[in-house]
Amino acid sequence: MNMMKMMKQAADLQKNMKKKQKELAKTEVEFTAGGGMVTVKATCDMKIKSIKISPDAVDPDDVEMLEDLVLAAVDGALNTAQETMSKEMGQLTSGMGLPAGMDMPF
Repeated sequence: MNMMKMMKQAADLQKNMKKKQKELAKTEVEFTAGGGMVTVKATCDMKIKSIKISPDAVDPDDVEMLEDLVLAAVDGALNTAQETMSKEMGQLTSGMGLPAGMDMPF
């Protein structure tokens, strides 16, 4: 493969990755914990958009349980966002012979 063709492919990949990142920044994922007692929505650029807590989850005698549910829901939402981002970006680089999950240096 000649160098000019490789440089063009790299430039196209960079452009497509930036476009995909902008799209994913608007893509929301959702994760619930405690059988729906806590629901967290996040975007695939790792920003928490909302946290919903069921009134049934609010027990003044067991605040620790609510804290654990919120933590689990946030962690799950961020993991789902990261997995979605990795999958989408991996599709862009799959034909270039790059290792899965490899970040481009641009």
